[in-house]
Amino acid sequence: MTSTKYPGLIPSYEHERLEALQPYQVLGTPGQELFNDFVGIVAKLFDMPIALVSLVRADDVVFIGNKGLSEAPVVDRGDSMCSVAILNDGITEFQDVATTPCELVNPFVAQQMQLGFYAGQALRTPSGQAVGSLCIIDRRPRQLSVLESELLRELALVAQELLRLQAARATDDAALLPALRIRLDGSVQQSLTRLTTLAELRQWETATDSAEAQRYADSRLDEARYLARTLYRELQAVKVQAR
Repeated sequence: MTSTKYPGLIPSYEHERLEALQPYQVLGTPGQELFNDFVGIVAKLFDMPIALVSLVRADDVVFIGNKGLSEAPVVDRGDSMCSVAILNDGITEFQDVATTPCELVNPFVAQQMQLGFYAGQALRTPSGQAVGSLCIIDRRPRQLSVLESELLRELALVAQELLRLQAARATDDAALLPALRIRLDGSVQQSLTRLTTLAELRQWETATDSAEAQRYADSRLDEARYLARTLYRELQAVKVQAR
């Protein structure tokens, strides 16, 4: 990283991390629509306007999956909270970005973008190096529940498999993406339909904190976790099939 304005963002193992990142440099390659489809699902599962898959490079952060963010797909490393997410084993969560901003990155960027909430889970290579993050962002402050945190961790495993799939495609295994689409289309659409139905049923409840509304919310989260596990299982199956 050329800038030393935020030296806390650079881990002691940065050289090894950047080496591990090399196979995943997918910006501008075919297949990026797969990441966009994925983060679209993630945003829907959490009912948040923004979801991203990022890669944290030496000097910048590139968003290879982008739902809801109209800014440029590449930002300075010191301007992105994804740079902080890769430093942590667990979820990096900022519940109220406006009043309690992240001190390791430029706080004015989040303010200019009117961000209220950020949660990100590091994405790791098979060797354990963090190369990017899966994050969800809201315009208002909020807090993840325990089950929502677990859902984000499970979806991060899916994102890791998608990164590996993209790396495999870079070695000219062009059959992987069509095979994955065939396996996923049916199960994903069924789950999304059920999630939409549960959300609509909850809206019929006049009291959002009623027992019935909570049951709908819990059922929706259960369905979301089922979908995350289905995605992960199918990605594993495609990987085995491709060998």
